[in-house]
Amino acid sequence: MIIMDAFVKRLNPASVQKSSRSNSKPDQVSDEPPIKKAKREEVYDSDDDLDQDIRTRSPSLKPLPSTRGLDAAAPRHSEDSTPDQSETEAEPPRRTAIENSLPEVKSGKEALEEYENFRASQEDHDTTSAASRLDSRKWVRGKTSLYVDAFNLALGTVLDEESHLFDEKEMCIFDQWNRLAYEAQFLYVRLFLRKTASWHRIARLRYHDDIQDTEAAVNELQRSRDLPSDSSTSLPVLESTEPKPIILGQDQCVFTENFTFADKSDQLITSVEEAITLLSLDEVKALAKEAKVQGKNKADLAKSICKMSSQQAGLFSLGLRRSSTNASVDFPDRNTPEGDSSGPASLSEDSNRRKHFLEKILAIAGPCIRLSLPVFRLFERVHLVFYRSTEWTEKSLTTIILAKISKRNFPNYVVSRSTNIFASRDQLLEFETAMRTEYTIDNILEFNGPTTEAGFRKVIGAFEEIYLRWKTLLQEEQEKEERVYESGEGAYLRRLNPAHPYTRIVHKAAYVLGRLKEHRREHALLTELLDQRLFHLARRGSWYQRKALLEEHYMYDLELEPSYKDAEVRKKHWKRIAVTTCETALEDQNCHLIYHYDIQKRLVKLEKQLKIPKRLQHDFGHVRLQKPQEHFVEGIQLKKDDIVGKNGRAASTKTIWVDEGEDGGECSVEAMCLSWYRSQGWKGYHAEGGIVRTLFAYLFFDILFLYIPNVFQTAYQTCPLDLHTDAFYPTRASEINHRLVSIANGGAARLIEEVDRRERENNTCIIGLKWEYELDDLLELAHCFDGAALAAVCKVMAQEYGQRGGGIPDLILWRTEPSRKVMFAEVKSANDRLSDTQRLWIHVLTGAGVTVALCNAVAKEVREV
Repeated sequence: MIIMDAFVKRLNPASVQKSSRSNSKPDQVSDEPPIKKAKREEVYDSDDDLDQDIRTRSPSLKPLPSTRGLDAAAPRHSEDSTPDQSETEAEPPRRTAIENSLPEVKSGKEALEEYENFRASQEDHDTTSAASRLDSRKWVRGKTSLYVDAFNLALGTVLDEESHLFDEKEMCIFDQWNRLAYEAQFLYVRLFLRKTASWHRIARLRYHDDIQDTEAAVNELQRSRDLPSDSSTSLPVLESTEPKPIILGQDQCVFTENFTFADKSDQLITSVEEAITLLSLDEVKALAKEAKVQGKNKADLAKSICKMSSQQAGLFSLGLRRSSTNASVDFPDRNTPEGDSSGPASLSEDSNRRKHFLEKILAIAGPCIRLSLPVFRLFERVHLVFYRSTEWTEKSLTTIILAKISKRNFPNYVVSRSTNIFASRDQLLEFETAMRTEYTIDNILEFNGPTTEAGFRKVIGAFEEIYLRWKTLLQEEQEKEERVYESGEGAYLRRLNPAHPYTRIVHKAAYVLGRLKEHRREHALLTELLDQRLFHLARRGSWYQRKALLEEHYMYDLELEPSYKDAEVRKKHWKRIAVTTCETALEDQNCHLIYHYDIQKRLVKLEKQLKIPKRLQHDFGHVRLQKPQEHFVEGIQLKKDDIVGKNGRAASTKTIWVDEGEDGGECSVEAMCLSWYRSQGWKGYHAEGGIVRTLFAYLFFDILFLYIPNVFQTAYQTCPLDLHTDAFYPTRASEINHRLVSIANGGAARLIEEVDRRERENNTCIIGLKWEYELDDLLELAHCFDGAALAAVCKVMAQEYGQRGGGIPDLILWRTEPSRKVMFAEVKSANDRLSDTQRLWIHVLTGAGVTVALCNAVAKEVREV
C-alpha cells in the first residue's frame, strides 16, 4: 500500500495550514433546499398489486462512449455554443463520488479567472512538471493549464503505480501524448471533457485565449502515428496445461499499425444524416429553403432534408432523370432519353445526388475534428483507474486541485491508495465490458419507454451470458474476503470488481422474470442473491420483501415435485417459509431499517393467517407507526402577477407569504409556519435535513475518518469515498453499532461537545456539518431528543447517506417545557403531495417514537401585489 495523495506527494494533512473560511460552506451541501421530488425507490413490496413493476434506479455511472451518440447515425454536437456552455450545461449537474468527498469550491469561468490571476502574480521559476507547478502554484498562460496539468497528473499517477494494466501499444500512445505540444494537449483535453466524442467545427473552437494557432494544434492531433507491431517484441510463451478461466472482457481500445488522436471529417463523415447535425439552425434553414422543404424546428428541418434527398434518389432509381447537357455536348452520338435508364447509371445518379448534398453541407461546416474513439476510450480507462470510479466529470478533474489551493482546514486521516485495485489487465477489461452490459440493460428497461417482451428477452439473454461467470467471481471474492483482505479492506474495492455490475444485472434479471411471470426462476434467483453477502448489500431488504411475497402467493403452485398433494397444505407450507424469510430479514444487519416496517407488517399478517398461538406471535407494538398529526396554520398569502422565471421559464411554484411574527416582510411558507410554531413555545430551524446531517457529522466524526483502505485518496476530503455507497455501513458495522448504543443511552451531548471543542475554531471541513448552528442549540436539541429515536435516525443516515439526504421534514422543532420534546413538521401548501422519500422518513421518525406533523398552510387572506 502506498500512502499518498492525488498529487503523488507524501503529505501530512495536519501540516497544511488553512485559514478559516468566512462565507463559504464547510460542507458540500448546497444552500438550496433539497429537491422535493425524490427518485422512486426499488422496493419489492405490494400486497395490493402483486405483479407491480419493481421500481429501479437510474444507472449511477458515467455513460460510456459506446452508448453515447458517437456510434449513432446522427451524433450530437455542441459547436453552436460557447465552450463553457457546451461543457457545463450539456447535462444536468450531477455530483460524482470524488466531488461528494471534496469541499465546495468555485468552479467554471470565475474560478479559472481567479486562478489565472493568482498564477500570474507569482514569480517565474522552474515549472517543468505538472507536479512542481501544483506544489509551487505557478502557471504561465499559453504554456500551462489547470486542465492539462490535472489530466497529466491523473495519467502520471496511473502509469507510476499501475502500468501493468496497459499493453505495449497503449504505452506507446501515452509516450506520444507526452510529446505533444502544449496547445495540442490543451485542445484535446478540452474536447475530451465535453464527454461526447462527437464532431466539432474547427472554426467554432473558441479557445483563442489559450491556443494561438488552432490549425497547428488540430493538425498535430490528426497526424497519423505509427505503433509497434504485435510481433515486434513478442516472446515465446510456454503453453499451460491448466484450463484458462472464462473471462468475458472485450477490449474496446483496439489499435492497428497506426493511430491518430483525432479524426478528420473529410475522411469519416460519409452520410447526409451525420453531416447535417454540424450545422446551426440558421444554416439548416438556408439549406432547407434551397431544397424547398419545411419543418417546425431544427430537427424537423434536418429530417426533411434527409428525407427529401432519399426521395429524390428514389425517383432517379426509377429512371426519371435529366439528360446531362454536358454529356450531350461532349458525346453527341450518346442519346439518353428520359425514362430510359439502366441500373448502374441510376445508382450512380443516386450516389451523385447524395454526394452533392454531403459536399454542400461539409462546405458550409468547414473542417471538423472528432477525438479518435479508441484513444478516447483508452483515456477514459485511465480515468476509471485513477478515480476508482466510472463517474467523473470536468469538475472531478479540477476540484482536487482547487481544493488543494483553497485555504481550508481538513480533518486528520490516513491517506491511502492501493495499487492492486485491478489484479490484471483482463480484470480491468472485464469490468469495462460488464459496465457496458449493465448500461445496455438500463437503456432497455428505463430509458426507452415501455419495455416490450422482446426487450425483456434481451435482458434475460444478457443475464444468461454472465450467470456462470458471476457465480465464479462470487466464489473467488469470498475466498479473498476470508483469506486475503484485512478487516474492511475489500468492501470498497469490490465496487470495481466485475461481479459488482454482474450482481446488478442479476438483480435486473430477477425483476424481468417477475414481469414475465416466471416466478419460480425469479425465486431461485432471489435466493442466490441473498446467499451472497458481498455485493449490493443495500438491496437485501428489497430482495427479502419480494422473496417473501412470492412464497406467500405463488410458490405453492409452482413446485415441480410438490411435497404435498393438497393445495391448502402447500399454501400453509410456503407461508411458513415466508415467515422464516421475514424473520431472517429482520435479523440480517444488512437489511436496512427502512424495510423493517413492511417486513414486520407482512410477518404479523402471515402469523395470523397461520393461526399461530398469540403467545408465539411477534409483537411489534413498540415500533407501531403513528399517523402524523395534522396542523393548520393560517397566514396572508401574496400573489404577484406577471412573474417570469429565470431564462424566460415559467415562474416558480413556491408561494410567498407575510411573516406576521417578525417584521411583516415577505417570507416562504416554511418561514411563516416556523414563526407560528415559535409563537407556540417551540424553538427550531427550517433545515430540511441540514441540522440532521450536522448532528450526524458531530456524532460520527471519528467513525467517518476512521482508517479504511482506499477510501481516502487525497488529503482534501470532507468524507470517505464510500459514504454515499452501500459499503460504508458494513465496513464499519461494529464501530457504528457501538456508537448507536452510546447515543441511545444519552451520550449524544457529550460527543457533540468534544467535537465542537476540538474542531470549531478551525472551521474544519466535514460533510454535512454547518458551523453556523449554535452549539447551545445543538446541545439543547440533543437533550430533548429521545436517545433511541436519535439513534434510529442516525442508523438510517449511516446505512443510506446518499439516498436519505433529502426527504427529511422541512422543520425541526424542540422545546424544554412542559417536558422535553422534539417534533418534525412537513410544511404543505395547497395541492402539495408527499413524495416517496418524505413518506419513508415519516415512517422512520414515527416508528422511532418521534412526533411528526403535517403542517398545512391555509391562506386566510390573499393579497395581489
